[in-house]
Amino acid sequence: MSSLGIVLVGKNIEIRLISLIVRAREVANEVILLDLGSDDDTIELANESDCKVIECEGESHAITIAKLLNDCELQEQTLVIRIDSEFRLRDLPMLVNRAREKWDVHMSLPAQDSVTDDAETVVISSAEPLHICFSPSGIKAMSELNPTSSALDLPSGLNVRVLLTKSRAKITQRESLASASRMGQLFYWMLESKHPLLTFLLPGFILFVVGYQLSGNVLDTYQELNQTTLGIGMAVIAVTLVGLFSMMVGLMLYIMGKQIKQVEAQYED
Repeated sequence: MSSLGIVLVGKNIEIRLISLIVRAREVANEVILLDLGSDDDTIELANESDCKVIECEGESHAITIAKLLNDCELQEQTLVIRIDSEFRLRDLPMLVNRAREKWDVHMSLPAQDSVTDDAETVVISSAEPLHICFSPSGIKAMSELNPTSSALDLPSGLNVRVLLTKSRAKITQRESLASASRMGQLFYWMLESKHPLLTFLLPGFILFVVGYQLSGNVLDTYQELNQTTLGIGMAVIAVTLVGLFSMMVGLMLYIMGKQIKQVEAQYED
């Protein structure tokens, strides 16, 4: 497998940055953050993750990005990804496969009503690209263009393709238990609870004691079996079982929470 570098282009992405860097490093030799002027902790988190940071001031169209990358003297295929609200991590494998196709320049521009349908004649600096696949020669050629250039101004010897994209590709992917099941979402929320003993164990203990006490009184009070007594008896049994189940859930979540903290502490060390 040939070498690959991934450049993440974005602003104020501190919430998503770590997961992006981790996933990108699984398929790339080098990960670079091209910061567009973040005013949160994006740059600090990138530095802590040993991710190279390039600061970009002003416009971030393809020519500007190529000039910044040309100064880095990259010697490998480079995938530039714009991180916006529509980008999802599940889109990454498709873009990586596109970068493996050995394009010198493969660029996706957002389609606009005011531009022509011929992507090759679109002024490159008129839109910020969604993604770009660069070879070292493609970076050099793109960096030498002027702001009014189009893809037709690139050298004829390069393998170039420009697309106008109206929307990102929809990729069908299997859902995880936490997203596909309501019960899974409930257990995921319970795992995030900081005090499962107070949330589940204490109410469950109260319900169990109350149900157990009522069960004896109900059996002693009603001597005949009918719909009323059967309904009350079932309700008392249900309260007892719900209390018992709640206590078990509280203990399980408490133990699992302790194990998760131990694993996190090992990774932090």
